[in-house]
Amino acid sequence: MNALTDGLDDPLKPLGVAGGIFLVLAAAGTVIGAPWATQATMGGAVVQIFGSLLMAVLGAVLAYVSWNDE
Repeated sequence: MNALTDGLDDPLKPLGVAGGIFLVLAAAGTVIGAPWATQATMGGAVVQIFGSLLMAVLGAVLAYVSWNDE
């Protein structure tokens, strides 16, 4: 067996991996959308970039923890 078929033993594992991947992609879309071009102040853009980077890290951690059996 491989990791994908073994992962289907736990019904929440695919949901955790999919949720983590979604968070990473949403964070990438936020940064690619150039928030510094739409915010009135640079402070608002910095907060939005910091939040999206934090969301990407949390999404990657969620996907990693969901995928591993440790």
